[in-house]
Amino acid sequence: MMDIIDSNRLRFGAYEADLHTHELWKHGTRIKLVGQPFEILTVLVKRPGQLVTREELRAQLWPGDTFVDFNHGLNAAVNKLRDALCDSAEDPKYIETLPRRGYRFIAQVEKVAPAGAGESRPEAVNGTLMRTAPSDQAAATIPAAMEDRESGRVEKQLFAVAANEPGRRRQGLHWLRFALLTASVVLAAWQLANVLHTWKADRAKHTAEAAPPGMLTPLTGLADRTSQAAFSPDGTHVAFHRDSFVPGSSGIWIKQVGGEELVQLTSNVGDHRPVWSPDGRNVAFSRLSDAGRGIYEVPVHGGEAQLLYQTPLIQSEIDWSPDGQTIAFTSRGKQGRPAIFLLTKESHAARPLTAPGQGDEDWGPAFSPDGNQIAFVRTGSIMIMPAEGGELRRLTPQPVRIQGSPAWTPDGQSILFAAQSFGEMGGLWRVPVKGGVPVLIWKGAVWNPAASKRGFRLAFEIFSSARSVDELDLDPPGQNARSLLTSAGGENAGQQISPDGRKIAFQSDRTGALDIWSCDRNGQNLIQLTAMGTAGAPRWSPDGKKIAFDVGLGRYWEEARSVFVVDADGGTTRSLVQDNFSNNVPSWSSDGKWVYFASNRTGDWQIWKIPATGGALVQVTKQGGFASIETPDGQYLYYAKNNYENPEIWRVPVAGGEEAPVYPGARPIDWGAWTLVEKGILFAALDESGSDRVPAIKLYDFSEQSIRSQAILEKPPFWVTATRDGKSVLFDQPGEELSHVMLVENFR
Repeated sequence: MMDIIDSNRLRFGAYEADLHTHELWKHGTRIKLVGQPFEILTVLVKRPGQLVTREELRAQLWPGDTFVDFNHGLNAAVNKLRDALCDSAEDPKYIETLPRRGYRFIAQVEKVAPAGAGESRPEAVNGTLMRTAPSDQAAATIPAAMEDRESGRVEKQLFAVAANEPGRRRQGLHWLRFALLTASVVLAAWQLANVLHTWKADRAKHTAEAAPPGMLTPLTGLADRTSQAAFSPDGTHVAFHRDSFVPGSSGIWIKQVGGEELVQLTSNVGDHRPVWSPDGRNVAFSRLSDAGRGIYEVPVHGGEAQLLYQTPLIQSEIDWSPDGQTIAFTSRGKQGRPAIFLLTKESHAARPLTAPGQGDEDWGPAFSPDGNQIAFVRTGSIMIMPAEGGELRRLTPQPVRIQGSPAWTPDGQSILFAAQSFGEMGGLWRVPVKGGVPVLIWKGAVWNPAASKRGFRLAFEIFSSARSVDELDLDPPGQNARSLLTSAGGENAGQQISPDGRKIAFQSDRTGALDIWSCDRNGQNLIQLTAMGTAGAPRWSPDGKKIAFDVGLGRYWEEARSVFVVDADGGTTRSLVQDNFSNNVPSWSSDGKWVYFASNRTGDWQIWKIPATGGALVQVTKQGGFASIETPDGQYLYYAKNNYENPEIWRVPVAGGEEAPVYPGARPIDWGAWTLVEKGILFAALDESGSDRVPAIKLYDFSEQSIRSQAILEKPPFWVTATRDGKSVLFDQPGEELSHVMLVENFR
């Protein structure tokens, strides 16, 4: 099966997917999609417009020695994929079913290339539009999605400004960005340091949920993203990749552990994955340029980088053998599959080391401390083999999503790797080279571990993203938005204004887990109302005394959710709807006697309600429904028709009657991006602006039965709410996804 599209980063509709790191985003927000559903997405988006048969999927995802009900498994996986994409089999936007044959990806797919890879240019590939990202002119001047393929993440320019804006505004934004990101590093380090504690054993789970010993501290005080750390042979210095908003500052840098001085080795944003020569005199790295990918070498004291080998690298991870004679890298092997190659530095000749089979991909090579073995990743598993070739051994029990190259412990007895992962949320793992159960040594979003050969030091990347709640006055128009709720890293969203207009309820993971919070209308006096870890979608009762919300009570991959109610002052929390179905997005009736919610208990999403004091469930809609709001007079229930993109807004009489759409053009960006105000429906949508589509706040006026634009936003929100008079609107805004190299001393 040959792929049409050869790219790790693809965009389609409102989504972007990184096929290397198995991450999916929608409007900049990460979407949960793991395992076989993501693997199916990978196969489909690589062959847009073509039939992918069920047998092809079976051969790739369910090998012959896997004993499962294939038809049931495939159907379930495709359904989960469609749910994540807000797609439907009856009216598909992305995945079309060809009965009894297979599936076809029908949306336009765009390839996203890393910044610095060349000028922006659409490329047609078998009728599919491909687009590379803008060139490497100042990242601070172009509001663009910039891919760091090597670390497997999309970097969003938080304070990007147009090139024609005044220099003073750019400078002010840069200082603001610097201050915020510096604060994020300090706060993230403080938070992580407080959660790191002594080792714990959990034999029932075969894991130990603990942290490495010693204090976790940031490698640098830089506000920029730092990643891909590599220790010098003596463990006193770290080389790393810096992705900076300051022109000319991106590239490979070196810093002494515990020191302040930074040394810049290269100034190319396409330079990644530094590794030290065994004598500590040089650093090799991968470079992505217009000419392709190459392996380069540069002296640690500065100088011109020398090309060692030009190759169509699939991934950029490389490693240098302890004797200094060989560099391992990933390139195309037989049938074009990614395989591990060895480059002899003296002759500049390369030979394949591995030969992956159908559906396998090898990447992330790492030499053992004695140079006799190489560890690498094969399609989600940690593998090990002799450095000269020979028998392979699998060290991990099942494929998982591995985030970065594995790293050897200094004694050569264990391998460290970051993954998500063996029934847990993800983190840093250790597995014995002789075989055994992988042990979780730190839980969290981490990438690219590195262990020093001397000095007992560990480095890895932490990853966080921020989402703020902003407020914009619509009357009078032309105002600037102001941030009410921010945090150094994490989500602030799902905001709702209390009935008296004095408080805000919202969901936030600012302490590491997603829970319900409240604060004053100006964002001050924050109070955490729940401690459940997976809570969201809060809604105030009409009297302002209670808040309904939904929460997942199982493991993170389970889809069942329940409806709970908490006192607005943080008192009693009680369950209202709790069963094996997914019960989402509660809201109150105008008299406070009922709580509406969306449930899939009939096999599709419908609106249901339950007495606020508990009791029997009552089905409200029959033709589909999701997020709902009752009118203040209690006459109608308005709701999003489904949980897909751009849902229609429908309504049904509360007393019963016809379910009908409100107005064809009243379609919010998503099911949470709308609310009722006195004059009509306030919602976020994409507005045409020349050749671009920009996010805007719009009003559908009930009396005029027309839509008019109220304001232009910087980024598309997912949640929209407003004051009852419609004069002020609150919306969430995706911020920047951040990575920083963190150091741990006394790691053994």
